[in-house]
Amino acid sequence: MLTSIAGKSVIVTGGSKGIGKGIAKVFAAQGAKVMIAARGEDSAKLAVAEIEAAGGTAAWHPTDVADWTSVQAMVAATVGAFGGVDILCANAGIFPQKKMVDMSPDDWDYVMSVNLKSSFLCVKACIPIFEAAGKGRVVLTSSITGPVTGYPGWSHYGASKSGQLGFLKTAAMELARYGTTINAVMPGNIYTEGLQDLGEDYLKTMAASIPLKRLGAVEDIGNAALFFASDEAGYITGQQIVVDGGQILPESLEAIGEI
Repeated sequence: MLTSIAGKSVIVTGGSKGIGKGIAKVFAAQGAKVMIAARGEDSAKLAVAEIEAAGGTAAWHPTDVADWTSVQAMVAATVGAFGGVDILCANAGIFPQKKMVDMSPDDWDYVMSVNLKSSFLCVKACIPIFEAAGKGRVVLTSSITGPVTGYPGWSHYGASKSGQLGFLKTAAMELARYGTTINAVMPGNIYTEGLQDLGEDYLKTMAASIPLKRLGAVEDIGNAALFFASDEAGYITGQQIVVDGGQILPESLEAIGEI
């Protein structure tokens, strides 16, 4: 059983939907005070309401994770609301599917800003808080797409997620002086609103290619993030864990058929 995180202050960027919402709910269910950083007011307020209805504590702050001023304001708001920042879950990300032949340089830059630059900005903004406390936890939401696998239309997304893992290694060394760890969760195909938009045929095909024969739940990622944020994971930093139901293991679809 993991040491309780009850009463700890947690930021979850992109926490109003999908995996971020799942992470926020998992932490809130364990008694943490959760700040949901997101752009969409309606979805963020709904997420807060759902957490509060379940007996948890949550708040929302409008945030553009690719903007330094906005990120600083988010951290300040969290300190004001909850007294500090114990855990940062840098989860916000986008994955617009577009092949390179149709992709503009601006399309590429936008994905890099939201997915990769934001990781740096959010961590940087929390450093003074971690330094003052002498401890902290950072959990990045990366992906198997990019670091391990590829998929047509997601060259920019894959590059951004690979970049997060490159950032992770040096960040772990620099954050160590503040007693802070940083690790990454690498989800496979997780059933979210965004994945639904890709259509039922895609969902069925992807589920069939996974040894466990199902897509993951957002709580699966939340539970992995919870472990990295625990006291028990205090000697783990600069690492990543794949949460994909075994998706990256088979050599071929034929191998799946042998299960």
